Amino acid sequence: MESQQSDRGALVLMSVTVLIWSMSWIVMKSLSHLIGPFDLVAARYGIGFVTLFIILIVTRQSLRFPPFWLTIGVALFQTTVFQCLSQFALIAGGAGHVVMLAYTMPFWAVLFAWALLGDRPTRRHVIAFILAGLGLVAVLAPWNGMGTLLSSITALAGGMCWGLGMVLAKMMFQRHKVNVLNVTAWQMFLGALFTLPLALWWPQAPVQWGTELILGLLYMGVMASAVGWGLWLFVVRRVSATVAGMSSLGVPVLAVLLAWLLLGERPGAPELAGIVLIMAGLVVVSWTPSSPARAMPAR
Repeated sequence: MESQQSDRGALVLMSVTVLIWSMSWIVMKSLSHLIGPFDLVAARYGIGFVTLFIILIVTRQSLRFPPFWLTIGVALFQTTVFQCLSQFALIAGGAGHVVMLAYTMPFWAVLFAWALLGDRPTRRHVIAFILAGLGLVAVLAPWNGMGTLLSSITALAGGMCWGLGMVLAKMMFQRHKVNVLNVTAWQMFLGALFTLPLALWWPQAPVQWGTELILGLLYMGVMASAVGWGLWLFVVRRVSATVAGMSSLGVPVLAVLLAWLLLGERPGAPELAGIVLIMAGLVVVSWTPSSPARAMPAR
């Protein structure tokens, strides 16, 4: 009973994460003309690390580096590559369009869980793959030309990397007893470190400092990075991958609505149909029941 109550508490915290991350996509899109994509990623994770580092010191929690290779893998795929690709995709693509493709993460996580954890897809997964595949075609709309194809593929690749990072994070929590806040802090540090070479060497527009950029960076660093990723890793630790994936699906739905209301990005009929199909596929994946042995143990 206590474990069930803890898991329900984790899902309540995930609902907070949904709100934070949904708004973060709107903030990222609004900042795309003020700061380069890799500058933004490096800055947000730097701010996130400083925030969490101070909290760890004040609360006297361990600063010891988590399990090395799994931490590096999670930081590389879930924290760095996912965010860099998503931010890059926002330059040419609309926020609603990009977030839908980036949040195919649960779809990819099923494939990586099969390969790395031995969680074999069921018949429901096959149905989900077909639905999501049809939805991706509708969203990409190749019959309308390839003007946003690079943005779409980049966002899709970002979702794939996040799926791999999520499975690596699950492996870490299954095999080791680690502190979520500590892991999140090191993810922020490594995310900033791995992105720094791109921020320094990749040609980007000059940073346009001002109140809008400073407030946006604070939101992205403190709320979307330090708080958001911390809550996300807490949920991944406490519940199964399918439940965590299902919980994350609220982000693209709310982000599309916010992009429509705040940015005027009204989705067309084919894109709406694609969104419905992708969501249907992801929901089918997320609702597939898992055996108690496959569920992540509460720690």
